[in-house]
Amino acid sequence: MKILAINPGSTSTKIAVYEDKVSVWVHTIRHDVEELLPYATVTDQFDFRKSLIIDALKNAGISFTFDAIIGRGGVIKPIPSGVYEVNNTLIHDLKCSNRQHASNLGGLIAYELAILLSNCKAYIADPVVVDELDDIVRISGSPLLPRVSIFHALNHKAVARRYAHEQGVQYEEQNLIVCHLGGGISVAAHRKGKIVDVNNALDGEGPFSPERAGTLPAGELVNLCFSGQFTQEELHKMICGKAGLAAHLGTTNIIEVENRIREGDKYAELILEAMIYNVAKAIGGAAVVHYGQVDAILLTGGIAHSNFVVSRIKERISFLGPVFVYPGEDEMEALALNALGALTYKFPVKEYK
Repeated sequence: MKILAINPGSTSTKIAVYEDKVSVWVHTIRHDVEELLPYATVTDQFDFRKSLIIDALKNAGISFTFDAIIGRGGVIKPIPSGVYEVNNTLIHDLKCSNRQHASNLGGLIAYELAILLSNCKAYIADPVVVDELDDIVRISGSPLLPRVSIFHALNHKAVARRYAHEQGVQYEEQNLIVCHLGGGISVAAHRKGKIVDVNNALDGEGPFSPERAGTLPAGELVNLCFSGQFTQEELHKMICGKAGLAAHLGTTNIIEVENRIREGDKYAELILEAMIYNVAKAIGGAAVVHYGQVDAILLTGGIAHSNFVVSRIKERISFLGPVFVYPGEDEMEALALNALGALTYKFPVKEYK
């Protein structure tokens, strides 16, 4: 099976070609800020990015023949995890999403390229809005502010399945805690194949991270909003983007922070240790979701490359269950394996409604 995976980001478009489970070509198209300035919205970039993908395939000498094309799922309405064939309803929601996010282009481009071929399917899989939460989890202290599910669903599911395969167990029979450590941090309780509890890793819940504020003191946040010191846009940036390590230390680079600590920067050490503490505490909370019956804890994401961070998290959580580390995130492989699973009937193809 020949599969094309497409993962649009804010300043890049990653593409990869797989033959079954084997990666035969991976390429990243970089987009200068100036290149994107003429486009008022992310959706307006559609033709520009699609043409670059076609040109990149042509320049690499890759024949334009695929059994499936899969794009990164966008910010659409909450849906259960899985593989979805792109249909008219999904196309409408990707185009009309109330969040302008580059990942919205993944399914749109996959569909347009697939219709150029015969017998080629267009899919998305495990977008950030995957929602399998227990009803009790949705309840916050205000009926106006229910908890929502926005997190690194694609990598969570891929790592959980990888662990299950390596251990010779069924993902659908395990109680897992998966912690994605990246620019945002998400900690989820996976119960028997479903993610039943997870923090909103995008805009305000859970541990703070290199770029995000996580949970903040609510009263002080309200006072800040009405202080007149900041615009609404500036306040959003203070929660997502210019928050966490970026706000405290002026950098999101863990290696740089570690270097500062080695050079004797006690404040940098305090802030990084505080982030680690908050992550460990969230993992402990996820163990409560499982009534303490935890089969394994999986640490993943780019920061999982850091022995400083991982070793200190382990010191706090190892008593909860065995800890496995899967550094980085291979979104292209995850997308391709989802498409392969759909083509080979290993994964049911769901209908987006």
